[in-house]
Amino acid sequence: MNFYSPKYKICVSGAAETGHFKSDVLKIAEELGREIAKHDCILVEGATTGFPFWSAKGAKEEGGTVIGFSPATSEKNHVEQYQLPLDYHDVIVYTGFDYSGRNLILTRAADAVIVGPGRLGTINEFTIAFEDKKPIGILEGDWETDDVLRLLIEKSHRADEMKDKIVFSSNPKEIIEKLLEIIKINKNHYYIS
Repeated sequence: MNFYSPKYKICVSGAAETGHFKSDVLKIAEELGREIAKHDCILVEGATTGFPFWSAKGAKEEGGTVIGFSPATSEKNHVEQYQLPLDYHDVIVYTGFDYSGRNLILTRAADAVIVGPGRLGTINEFTIAFEDKKPIGILEGDWETDDVLRLLIEKSHRADEMKDKIVFSSNPKEIIEKLLEIIKINKNHYYIS
């Protein structure tokens, strides 16, 4: 009997457009990607620009694996219509489901979701992960996303259900380590005979 234990897949969610944030979010994103790779996890993200792109860059520079889930139907559509990058990915899955469909597939493909600074699309990915009761890491910083998500969690009337699955931290290494503990507690391991 062989023990089957695939690498954990960590989704990074965040703003594709980061120009409106005060802090140096791109360096934070790179550090987050590096930590995912250092912890031998696979980074999954929306095959997009901004915060997810820079996390993919950090993961690849650390020798990690990155899988992107594109809203497009093909590579041509991804580059020409959506104007999204191909760089820093090992694999890009072309979902053909535009952004909202891509978000569903992206978060469901992951073992945990880390939410960085973002806007409505980022909040959409958070709510999918929350509804699916996935482990969630919320990156704190000088942006408002973490505060908005705290309020959503509080007003959800299900905060108690998720209290052991949500981690808040401003430290990328700490957020990864805490999420891995949660994943290991909650994830089933399968045996192949």
